[in-house]
Amino acid sequence: MTLNPAGETVATGIPGTLAENMTMAEQHDWHRSFLRRHPVSRRNFLVGAAATAAAVGVGNSVFARTAYAQDAPLAVAGRHMGFGNDPATQLRFSAQLSRNPGLTGVFLDHGPTPALGATTSAEVRNLISQVPQTDGGILSAEQYYVHVPVDNLTPKLPHYYRWRTADGFVSDIRSASPALPSGRIAPFRFTMMGDQGVDETPSQPPGLVAGDYDDQYYKADNEPSVKHARNINRQIEASHPDFHILAGDIAYADPSGAGLPPQFAKHGQTPPKGFDKFNPFVWDGYFQAIEASASTAPWLFATGNHDMEALYSPNGYGGHAARLDQPTNGPKGCPSAYSFVYGNTAVLSLDANDVSYEIKANTGTAEEPEHLVEQTLAKYRADPNIDFIVCFFHHCAYSTTSTHASDGGVRDAWVALFDKFEVDVVLQAHNHVFERTDPIRGNRATRVAGDNATVNGKTDGTVYYTVGGGGRPRYTFQDGEGVSYRGNELPDTAVPNSYVWAPDGTKSAESITWSRVRFLNYSFVRVDVVPGIPGITASRMTIGAIDEYGNEFDRLTFERDIPVGPVFGSS
Repeated sequence: MTLNPAGETVATGIPGTLAENMTMAEQHDWHRSFLRRHPVSRRNFLVGAAATAAAVGVGNSVFARTAYAQDAPLAVAGRHMGFGNDPATQLRFSAQLSRNPGLTGVFLDHGPTPALGATTSAEVRNLISQVPQTDGGILSAEQYYVHVPVDNLTPKLPHYYRWRTADGFVSDIRSASPALPSGRIAPFRFTMMGDQGVDETPSQPPGLVAGDYDDQYYKADNEPSVKHARNINRQIEASHPDFHILAGDIAYADPSGAGLPPQFAKHGQTPPKGFDKFNPFVWDGYFQAIEASASTAPWLFATGNHDMEALYSPNGYGGHAARLDQPTNGPKGCPSAYSFVYGNTAVLSLDANDVSYEIKANTGTAEEPEHLVEQTLAKYRADPNIDFIVCFFHHCAYSTTSTHASDGGVRDAWVALFDKFEVDVVLQAHNHVFERTDPIRGNRATRVAGDNATVNGKTDGTVYYTVGGGGRPRYTFQDGEGVSYRGNELPDTAVPNSYVWAPDGTKSAESITWSRVRFLNYSFVRVDVVPGIPGITASRMTIGAIDEYGNEFDRLTFERDIPVGPVFGSS
């Protein structure tokens, strides 16, 4: 049984016939053995952060002006942030350096007003990438990320900050806010999507031009000249979310994704048969692309199959540990599995790579994941100050696309728990489309929930969203399966020819009636939560599906009645 189907995990230089049946841990061991036999001098590393193409003005303009040499002035860009384990009082500030800082200090100046007032030295994390090439050479790179945790903040009040280096770099001042405390305090908004990638090509290694290592391989019927990921980013920025969540397949450092050894190809060329493109510097352009939003609101990530990078650590997540700071209250084997509470809503990020029947490279790497999921859901559902529970992850429990459809591993691991603890919403990606189900319980739709319907998670069941249209070229639905959305509703949305991945890695046919909304183009969801008053008004969570041009094509409202018993406000 193949653990890594062609095109579904990151190709890091291991011969394809070996890699297809190796776990992430086994791939990591292969890399360590290879590099012991082929040592690399540090003088041969590509050092520093790669800017996106300066000609189009994408990303931080400081990087666009900087020569990426060791003696160039040190610059900070690609600013992004997350929550700590207590999101109401903790923010985690991160960014990328343009080169090795050496002994040069990097600092975060911060405070409750634009006058700042406090200074914290940054932790520098050095990410080394050594990617074997099939010609016997090695693509070697060093990237430097800086991180500062800030604790003891006042919930929801803005905290101002700037990045500064000892040799003269000073960024502009921006602000971000920690979360609302637990309870029915005030309305808030968050956004979500997955499968994003980048529009622009990194400038390293030298010789690449626009069109390489990016999302720009759209088909003729998919507006190939449009930068869809940038459009989605702009819509998220314009939404001004309190936080954003991304359900995996983040940057796509491997644009080919065929599970084959990597090789660099110049513009207009393709690798010889049996090779993939791979470039770790894609991440640099990614952080610059999301910076406008991610520097002012926390971005929280789950991991997808394209995010397992075996060259960094046994489970493939070591690169994320260097680049990102996220809550750390999940299982040790799953750094992208965690949870947090924002106001009256609990949010769980789960690692579907650990349970997938389709792609098994990381199956079973977490420590008792199902037990921890059950324990966490039980805790949140028993909390009288929490109304809504939202889970997000990559592989889909319910979807009908031709490429991946539904994953039986996700269903078997978690769906019964979602039913038991009355999870309101599940947000998925993996399939590069938008799809929304009717509310489901016991693997069946309980009722029809069309556009502008109202759903009660306690009595109706869980609604599953697939929001994989973050920018990567889109997929299609099953043969004969039409799209259905506002202004284009089908009278019958049943799908007789879908499938679900079985434990043995095969596709098991299924005929389904739970698919309600299907949309092919690029999109994200905007979630607005308005807390209710116990015994008087219900709490409401409204989810609007928005395309890349800002047009809403579906809306659903979730309600939770609040008995008089719970205390008004925070616990």
